[in-house]
Amino acid sequence: MSNQKKQSFLGGAAILAAAVVVVKFIGFFYKVPLNNILGGPGKTYFDTAYKIYNFLLTFSTAGLPLAISKLTSQAHAQGRENEKRKIFRTAIVLFFVLGTVGALFMFFQAEGLAGFLENSLAAQPIRALAPAVFCVCLLACMRGYTQGQGNMTPTAVSQVLEALLKLAIGLPLAWYVLRIGMSLEMGAAAAILGVTAGTAVSMLFLVGYLAKHRNRTQSLDVPSGSSHLIRQILAIGIPITLSNSAMSILNIIDTKIVMGQLQNALLLSEESAAALNGQYSMAMDMPNMVASFVYPVTMSLIPFAAAALARQDHAGADRIISSAFRIIAILALPAGIGLSVLSTPIMVLVLPAQREDALAAGPHLQVLGIALIFICLMILTNAILQTYGKEKLPIFTVIVGGIVKIIMNYFLVGNPDINIHGAPISTLCCYLVIVVLNLFFVWKYSPQKPRYLEVFAKPVAASLLMGGAAWAVYGLASRVLDGAFLALAQQMFADPDKIQLWSVYLANAACVLLGILAGVIVYGVLVIALRILRAEDMRSIPRGEKLIKLLHLK
Repeated sequence: MSNQKKQSFLGGAAILAAAVVVVKFIGFFYKVPLNNILGGPGKTYFDTAYKIYNFLLTFSTAGLPLAISKLTSQAHAQGRENEKRKIFRTAIVLFFVLGTVGALFMFFQAEGLAGFLENSLAAQPIRALAPAVFCVCLLACMRGYTQGQGNMTPTAVSQVLEALLKLAIGLPLAWYVLRIGMSLEMGAAAAILGVTAGTAVSMLFLVGYLAKHRNRTQSLDVPSGSSHLIRQILAIGIPITLSNSAMSILNIIDTKIVMGQLQNALLLSEESAAALNGQYSMAMDMPNMVASFVYPVTMSLIPFAAAALARQDHAGADRIISSAFRIIAILALPAGIGLSVLSTPIMVLVLPAQREDALAAGPHLQVLGIALIFICLMILTNAILQTYGKEKLPIFTVIVGGIVKIIMNYFLVGNPDINIHGAPISTLCCYLVIVVLNLFFVWKYSPQKPRYLEVFAKPVAASLLMGGAAWAVYGLASRVLDGAFLALAQQMFADPDKIQLWSVYLANAACVLLGILAGVIVYGVLVIALRILRAEDMRSIPRGEKLIKLLHLK
């Protein structure tokens, strides 16, 4: 590959990596206001639809686009233009069929799917999301085809378009539907229409892009038959699909058990059960959003460990993997502990319109903040095991962790004294079990055994001190600033209710920000003083190439 082509490829990869970050930020500004609009019950209807959607998408798009990308890349590298076109034509038919079947099933079986998950009021949101299955299947095929040719720009633009439409249509529509007096399930369905609209517009953009940039270069190569290409796509894609589907299946079963136990064991109404489950889902959004930003940092190092192993450079691979552990430790540990110690204040900050739900979700986040640490470690250790050629082990550990989660939810959520608080506990235990098993297998299969105590001891100590500082500063600030913000609110409003509401909210926001700032300063000083992150760790982070590897793994 020439330098010019390599630079072009790196530039496209950088655009796609930037798009991933933009999409995550847009997602934050979509989810947080949406939680304020829908509240606990509406959030449950929304999440129920999304879990079914993700389940269907896992089977249709988890591994097959990677297979298309790989086959296209091989044909592109060999200059086989006819083969490349045949791959796309064959794949688009396959994805059209998968998308149509998935969308029709989700639309016409919406009531049955909602009833299976003990949440009958989620039927309309499920039906509203059904067309997105068809659109995303075609999107996945077209993205895999363009990425296989080293062209990341169409995917980047389509991802940003999808996120923007979701934000611009879904939020206003959900607010309007509830404002005119329609039900919460219709509000959730309206929010989901934004998702469907975003996928449809993105699909149309890629269709237009491929039509405009169609390669008409003449080629003499004879393409493979359609049946042969389908077998190749399935042979590559099905193992990846099976490995990615385990957690989706377990999440659906888990939702059914939580909603079922709240109604059957605790004798709550469906609406009351949805409200409690929604509060748990709101708290779970925070670790999920943080983990999505940690994921690229973690994954960017692993392909270089694989390259070192291929060269039989075990010392180099060990150095890269140790750096990955250390980097994720200094990111995930303070994030998790920070969310835990400031759990209720953070939920009150992000849910000003749903204060009751925020107060109820705070104890959930206190547990889920610790779970975040293990979620991030799971992401890293899964990738390390795949680097060592042990792709099946993460499937096994995820299934074991999922079974632990299901069993614990059945007994804990069904206990009147524990109730919905059993859900975050079971989530923490699930990821803890997965990480313990993964760490054992990483140790077992590493040519040079990782030194876990050396890697984690200092970050754990620094994170605990950081958490203590954040908690102490928040507590001190809340005693000092309450009166000041009460006076400010009195100047801004005449209504006593608004004065009380805004004085409490603004004081809490200021105290949370001060607590976070204090924690960041303390942690930064400790990282430097204890030299937790070493110079060789930073040198292990690749510059341009990490983006390419990251996006292929992603």
